[in-house]
Amino acid sequence: MAINLKKNSTISLTKMEPQLTKVMVGLGWDTVKPKGFFSSLFGGETNIDLDASCILIDEQLNVVDTVWFRQLKSQCGSVKHQGDNRTGEGDGDDEKIEIDLDSLAPNIRHLAFTVNSYMGQNFDKVNNAFCRIVNQNQNELCRFTLTEQGSHTGLFIGLLSREGNQWQFTSKGLPMTGKTVQELSHTVLNAL
Repeated sequence: MAINLKKNSTISLTKMEPQLTKVMVGLGWDTVKPKGFFSSLFGGETNIDLDASCILIDEQLNVVDTVWFRQLKSQCGSVKHQGDNRTGEGDGDDEKIEIDLDSLAPNIRHLAFTVNSYMGQNFDKVNNAFCRIVNQNQNELCRFTLTEQGSHTGLFIGLLSREGNQWQFTSKGLPMTGKTVQELSHTVLNAL
């Protein structure tokens, strides 16, 4: 049974799943539908292009690599982005990042997950956003509902951290400003 996380909660994924070798981080969202007579006549913004990204960080809190829609695989090959969804349409995960924990480079201590609006649309236009962690058997381990609406263009979603052979996930939900993972990296590092 999946655990619903609140902001700034930490859970041990290894205690939940002792044989954990792979995880998938899924992000889903909907757009806020325009309201009013004129919106129905002239249309309105119905899509928002959010981009999920992963920042690989070492023990000294240095960015080692990033995985995002322009680089779909980490240099070590253990983190893979499944592609860019530009609309948020459909049910379930809109973007997915798969991680092979066993083949992750040993110097990687943290995997920070972010989401940003590449077109600069703010999160007032985002509805029903969530992040979830799924194990190698496709079982959902935890889910974090992202409720932070506002004028920001990015979010620090959460942090997957390694302590020896143990893995834990911490939900963050920290609003940020930036259109790419590179623009968000500094804020992420300052929040660790």
